[in-house]
Amino acid sequence: MGKRKQRPTRLSDPRLIPSWIGVGLFWLIGQLPWSILLATGRGLGRLAWHLAKSRRHIATTNIRLCFPELSEEEQQDLAHRCVISTGEAILEMAGSFSNHRIKLDKRLTIKGMEHIKKAQADGKGVLLLGMHFNSLDVGSRLLGYVHDLHAVYRPNDNPVIDRLINQGRLNYVKSIVDRADIRQMIRLLKRGEVLWYAPDQDYGIKHAVFVPFFGIPAATITATSRIARMSKAAVIPCAHYRLPGGRYEIEFGPALDHFPCGDDEQDTARINKTIEHYVRKCPEQYLWVHKRFKHQPNGAKLYR
Repeated sequence: MGKRKQRPTRLSDPRLIPSWIGVGLFWLIGQLPWSILLATGRGLGRLAWHLAKSRRHIATTNIRLCFPELSEEEQQDLAHRCVISTGEAILEMAGSFSNHRIKLDKRLTIKGMEHIKKAQADGKGVLLLGMHFNSLDVGSRLLGYVHDLHAVYRPNDNPVIDRLINQGRLNYVKSIVDRADIRQMIRLLKRGEVLWYAPDQDYGIKHAVFVPFFGIPAATITATSRIARMSKAAVIPCAHYRLPGGRYEIEFGPALDHFPCGDDEQDTARINKTIEHYVRKCPEQYLWVHKRFKHQPNGAKLYR
């Protein structure tokens, strides 16, 4: 067998020229007026529904599993709206990262800020329980308007894309922390900082337990309770929603009381239940195009 080709790691690697061209186009698209940007994103989402069959299948499967109370027609409609919303999110990312003229803070409503103020008045760091709504990147910009914070992320395998995301987010957050760097997270929280951290994706079964998410076993990392226990931080839910007319809302929930309880499985199940509560408020804006149930305790393949 031949050697497997290594991924490019240098930004100057010729294999990354298409990525650089894509980033340039991304920047140009980001200069569009916000209303046109979102409308274009919705058009992209409608196109993706027909062309991106794999992502459509993933979204449809997730919706079918998580919303069994809906009729088949209602499930299909929700999956369709989810893919359209994801298209909006891609174009939002372009505008959020590259269009600094738009005053997004003027389009923002905030709920629950008192929960962060109370935690800090008590001398605690704040671990924001983030959620993968598809407005994630516009959300990072909006959160930066609300409070100084640090954000946890997973490095992208493509160094050009990784640079785009890092530079885009660093315009609005104090720092970004590799999700593997638990020590840095704890240091920041012990200093009383605010740290955004989202545990609601399937990162594999290592350091994870299977607990329900919308009633379906979901491999969920247990690091949230470990970070909270070691840092003594308040864990505060943080959701962000796209509203009609290009407006946005950030909602902070009350700090989780008696958390962690000392039982990783109970703590992680509580995290999933909390996230589910906020997702149900606007389910079409959640990142259902991700294989949330990729790993199953019985080895079942739900996305076949």
